[in-house]
Parts: sequence; structure tokens; C-alpha cells
Amino acid sequence: MIYLGSELTPEERAPEARFHVVPMPLEKTVSYGAGTADGPAALIAASDQLERLWRGFEPCAAGICTTPPIDCTGPIADALAALSARVEGIVLAGKTPVTLGGEHSLSWGAVTGVQRTLGRPVGVVQIDAHADLRRAYQGFRHSHASVMQLLIEEEGTRLAQFGVRALSAEEAECRVRNDVVFLDAEELVTGGISAITLPDDFPRDVYVSFDVDGLDAAIMPATGTPVPGGLGYYQALGIVASALEGRRCVGLDVVELAPIDGAEVWDFTAAQLSYALMGLVLQSEA
Repeated sequence: MIYLGSELTPEERAPEARFHVVPMPLEKTVSYGAGTADGPAALIAASDQLERLWRGFEPCAAGICTTPPIDCTGPIADALAALSARVEGIVLAGKTPVTLGGEHSLSWGAVTGVQRTLGRPVGVVQIDAHADLRRAYQGFRHSHASVMQLLIEEEGTRLAQFGVRALSAEEAECRVRNDVVFLDAEELVTGGISAITLPDDFPRDVYVSFDVDGLDAAIMPATGTPVPGGLGYYQALGIVASALEGRRCVGLDVVELAPIDGAEVWDFTAAQLSYALMGLVLQSEA
């Protein structure tokens, strides 16, 4: 399947395209609801129903090339290494990787691929209901609940989190220890905040990691760990747009979609979200 396949011209879906979509049907460490292995295919199928025009221009005109899915049938370490290598090649070619998941643990592979290519740490802007800062969870070091802890404490990545509303004491301590930037969901939602300002010392190169459970469960119930009190759709996009101001997006992912049979609206929501994020990347460069 091809992302936005019914709308793209042959030139727009060619390898010269600006955005390279990487499907990653990873489901190895899920701890509540299942189904993330089906997320990328459902999102890409729904993308056929998208309109090209978004906020007055066509992001897809820059080109969107869909690459083959990452093989996730073996050990998680092998799948993450394969994703890291794929992303490295995309960044070396001067393109922007867009990884579609799959559980959130995949972000480790994508971000390390970007950092290895650039030769320096990047700043991750994370939209999520959860902090993902545990050292390990349910026996998995490369858990969806540990991915950001791995990146900041072992890979030197800077982190800014928005929309969190479920975290442990261990994760709160990790935030303080690593100078994590954050505004949690209650403050964002009750305060009607849809724009943020990153610290001056936050890296110029930014990677956006968007867990769909960062959105309120009324907007996005098709995820393994939905939490009430989440972000609104336009609010979340506003936060990402403001985070990209004056910075360069070097990659992004949309993760944790777990499709619900007979409720394709949520697949479409994730597809629209991924297209909007590509649009925000282009707008930030205008």
C-alpha cells in the first residue's frame, strides 16, 4: 500500500520525494490493549481518503514516498536496528523520515538513526499521554514505556513533553534529573494553551514523536492505553507548530494506533494527523 496513493502523481511518490514514509508494524511490548501491529496498514489505507489541500496548500506536492514495511517478526532489537538503518539512509539523502507505528518503542530506532547521521543529539518534541521514562517495564528494556528514558540517558537526546497525564514517581524524578521540558495535559487543557516556547538552548534540530494517545480519548480511542483529559486535535497541532518555529524538523513519527474493527474514523484521524504534521514541517520552513 502507498500513503495517499490515490492522490499522488508518479513523480510525487518517487524516491526523490521530500517525505519518506516508513511503516513499522511493531507490537512487542504492549501492556494493555493490543493492535498496534495493524496500525500502519490501517493508517495508510485511510490516507487514500485524504484531500490534497491542507490549510491552503498541498503538502504532498513536495512528494511522499512510501517505503517497504520494516520486518518486525523477529526480536525487537533486530527490528529497531533495521529502522535505524532505514532512517539513516533517508536522512543521508536529504529527506525527512516519517515512521508510522506500531508501538512507541520504535522511536528509539528512528531517533538514533537521525542522530547517527547528523553526528549530534537532537531535541525530541513528544506529544503523549505518558512520559515513557521508566528504566524498564514488565521486563522489557526497549519498552514503549521506556523509550524516552533510553534516548535521554543513553543517547544524549534532549526532550520536551506535552500532554502527559499518566506518570510514575520514577518518571517524575527522571524529568528533574535530565532537565526535561514539559507542560502536562491538565495545565494545557484547562488553560487553553495551544502554543509553547522551547528554551533557547533546546537543539535546533527537532524530531517530533506523536503518540496518538496524546489526544483526548474522545477524539482518539483507537489506542492501547487511552487516558481521559487529553489534548484537542487543533491544540496538539498548535503545540507542534510553535515548537518548530525557528527550528528544523529532521524526522517524525505517529505511533500507537490500534485500529478498532468497524470504526475507520480513528484510522482516518491518524492519517489526517500525519499529513498535517508534514504540512507543519513545510510551513515552518516557509
